[in-house]
Amino acid sequence: MFLLKKLISAFLLPIPIGLFLLLISFIYLMFNSYKKAKIFLFLGLSWFLFFSFQPISNALLAPLENTHKALLETPKVNYILVLGSGHKSDENLSITSQVKMVGINRLVEGIRHYKNLENVKLIVSGYSSNDENSHALMQEKLAISLGVNPNDIIRLDTPKDTKEEAIEVKKIVGNNKFILVTSASHIKRAVLLFEKKGLNVIASPTNHLAYEDDSYSSYFSGKNIRNCETAIHEYLGLLYSYLTSF
Repeated sequence: MFLLKKLISAFLLPIPIGLFLLLISFIYLMFNSYKKAKIFLFLGLSWFLFFSFQPISNALLAPLENTHKALLETPKVNYILVLGSGHKSDENLSITSQVKMVGINRLVEGIRHYKNLENVKLIVSGYSSNDENSHALMQEKLAISLGVNPNDIIRLDTPKDTKEEAIEVKKIVGNNKFILVTSASHIKRAVLLFEKKGLNVIASPTNHLAYEDDSYSSYFSGKNIRNCETAIHEYLGLLYSYLTSF
């Protein structure tokens, strides 16, 4: 089910759908059906133009990112959870190059809170996927390199998604309040999943993407398409969660 969910969501995104429209246009062109080829070519180009437009990406992201305000002041808690992201192990690279930027951003936010507290545990999460190391292990290495006491780190090496992370964290924190750090685009779904499991969450969103970039190259760009993909992925995740009652 996990793999099927990932495969379906991977194809219901702007780039795969846009490429599919262009492929249909090419097929019609090969069979000399020029009118239909023109229609699908127009649809494909319009599709990419639409999702590469900055106001569109911001409009999709903003409702997700604005559900919880940034946690500027650190509340007194005993646990900080940093949700998993992604990495690629390579011993020839620095740990900051092996962990993806989203993962680094989340971890730095978690460490920011960690530095403001005493007697607190930093929980890092994430499985290995196709890598030799778990994401939790890579985050632990990065956290230690940034000054976190190894004895203050708890690793969750097996969770594959947010729902599994909630189940494992419940075993550790019980009913105690804790800080939940994840990307702003993911915070709405993450909080819903964790609260559904009876956890007392203090949301700490980071890596906000919905903002106006005044540079000329930013109005139409591949970054905007990527931001749209991030938003649509979350909307699909929310839909799936509601349909399966979390």
